[in-house]
Amino acid sequence: MGIETALIGGAVLGYLGSQEQAGAAENAANMQYRGTQEAARQQREMFDILNKQQAPYREAGYGALSKINTMLPQFTRQFTAADLNANLAPNYEFMRQQGLGATAQGANVASPGSNVDLAKTIFAEKFAQTGYQDALTNWRNQQSDIFNRLSGIAGIGQTAQGSSQALGQQTSANLANLATGGANALAGGQIGAANAYAGGMQNIGNAGMLYSMLSPSGGSNVSGSNFMNQYNAIGR
Repeated sequence: MGIETALIGGAVLGYLGSQEQAGAAENAANMQYRGTQEAARQQREMFDILNKQQAPYREAGYGALSKINTMLPQFTRQFTAADLNANLAPNYEFMRQQGLGATAQGANVASPGSNVDLAKTIFAEKFAQTGYQDALTNWRNQQSDIFNRLSGIAGIGQTAQGSSQALGQQTSANLANLATGGANALAGGQIGAANAYAGGMQNIGNAGMLYSMLSPSGGSNVSGSNFMNQYNAIGR
């Protein structure tokens, strides 16, 4: 019975060891999987925080872009008489009156009897031309200033939107990698556990075969056919 007991005891210990190994493989896989889940949670949480921080800049950009779209007809229309009057220098009329008076006085002094009205007309035309050009320049500068300010704010929103998109893409890639890693960890744990169980069963089979080979035919109270019964008895 010494050989029988040793073989059966070795098989029991081997099988118990394989169970421990299988359990350790599954535990390690589960811990790794939980780690990937926690990392994924932190990734999503960080994305939410950063994305929320970018929200005010995106909203400002959307508002500025909407304002530009609303003002497009104004930015593309022609300069009108109303714009001329609105953009003349505040002292335009005073300077015109002063200029007309000086022109009339100068014409009378320089050449008595000259056509004062013609001199005043020429001055008025030239002064009006200068005033028109100044008003047009003022109008264009005003239009450009409004557009550039709105465009700058829209650009801030565009930059924030680009940052959010890049952050979203990176987070998505990270989450995909974590999900793959978690799945691989679980699969690896199951494979390791299966291999450990298979190794334990193989040890039992090998012990049974060795027992049959070493036992004399008909000379033992325990035949090879009921080796598993003995194993089960000792294992319990």
